[in-house]
Amino acid sequence: MPKPTRRQALGAVVGVAAVGALVGVTSAFADTVPTGTGDEGVSAGAPGSFDEVFHGRRIQGTPGAAYASAHAHAHAGHDAGYRVLIDGRELPVMQHGRSGWSSTINHYERFATPLEAARTAVVSLKGAVVVPFDPTA
Repeated sequence: MPKPTRRQALGAVVGVAAVGALVGVTSAFADTVPTGTGDEGVSAGAPGSFDEVFHGRRIQGTPGAAYASAHAHAHAGHDAGYRVLIDGRELPVMQHGRSGWSSTINHYERFATPLEAARTAVVSLKGAVVVPFDPTA
């Protein structure tokens, strides 16, 4: 039986590494423990509320109508948006028309729902706390 070439060995190593990375990503997303209602069945234009623990961090989300009724700083003529909290600290999220949602942590990425944006922000924060966004500073 002939020995494998370097190219074949390198291909096998890369394949094993890709499978390992895929398993790691899927297990990271399976690490969630929902504690409230999810928004999986809701379209990206009108997500519902959520409250869950993801990687040990509590993520909460509330549609803008419920959030804006208690806060008068919603922009006139615009949708009131969506409020996302990570461990009780606000993570600003923004809807980009039909292209999805983004957060201040992952501003150049688009996500189907605010929940996906919040989960990715938790992973990107790597344990750090969300710092309040102050546009006047």
